[in-house]
Amino acid sequence: MTSTPSLHPVSYSYLGPAGTFTEAALKQVPAAVGAHWKSVNNVGEALDDVTSGRSIAAMIAIENSIEGGVSATQDALTNVPHLRIIGEYLVPVNFVLVTRPGMALADVKTVNAHPVAYAQTRRWLDANLPSHGHVPASSNVAAAATLLESEQADAAVAPPGITEHYDLDVVATEIGNNQNAVTRFVLVSSRTELPEPTGADKTSIIVELPDDAPGRLLEMLEQFATRGVNMSLIESRPIGDSLGRYRFVIDLEGHIVDERVADALLGLKRFSPNVIFLGSYPRADKLATTVTPRYGNGVFVEARDWLRAITTNEPLAATGEPSVATDEPSAPAL
Repeated sequence: MTSTPSLHPVSYSYLGPAGTFTEAALKQVPAAVGAHWKSVNNVGEALDDVTSGRSIAAMIAIENSIEGGVSATQDALTNVPHLRIIGEYLVPVNFVLVTRPGMALADVKTVNAHPVAYAQTRRWLDANLPSHGHVPASSNVAAAATLLESEQADAAVAPPGITEHYDLDVVATEIGNNQNAVTRFVLVSSRTELPEPTGADKTSIIVELPDDAPGRLLEMLEQFATRGVNMSLIESRPIGDSLGRYRFVIDLEGHIVDERVADALLGLKRFSPNVIFLGSYPRADKLATTVTPRYGNGVFVEARDWLRAITTNEPLAATGEPSVATDEPSAPAL
């Protein structure tokens, strides 16, 4: 029997066109090597590719060390169900100034740039091109490509390596305001199996407060503080149904199978009307999570065993602790 070849090769979606920082992030994914890479125009299109099955995963920007969280991504992850973050990747962000071949820096009067890139290079541009004008672009690569399509602008702010894709001259390098700027990208899939814990993991969630009564935010934060769970990110986004109503995008240090994280999420689920679990995945920086001994996995297991021994009328040891059989498995955290 002859098998029919697949009409849909394995695809990964990314914000294109070729040469973007998002493509640089996708290059860090070993499983994407040799697969088909699908260029899309926005986050919504990328996630739609995943939910429809056109792509097995999508690379999207979620946080920048200068601008903070990417609101379009945060809102999309809230509104598109059944998505999981399966990995994160860091890309240093700097820019070059490019022109059409033969144009000198001194001749530049107008600069084409994406608004975010323009803000991140404004200091250099004002110092070196004090009377320049700004023409907004839809993306960093589009800014450069437009130079070859029209004479609306003389130069463009673009990612390093742009000349691999377009015949342009680089007239200035490292023009970013902050040489340490980094953008964090996440690989999003519709698969539900969790990556194995590594000891250097993050868990991402989105949480709504039950109401706007005094102290609700503190109650939410206490779910983490009382279990020794550190937050590496917390940002608010408007829910949109009325003024003053917000949800919170939160990154936690640790994996959902870690007892302290699982216990915190159980407490959070009892507290909040809506908790969205976005995934547990390895940290890009591979920094191991530091856990205070009193919040280690064994402490939570012992506490459950202690309570079970009391409720099942098991005899107490001389120390006052329940005598628990060593061959009996501990109750699962979830």
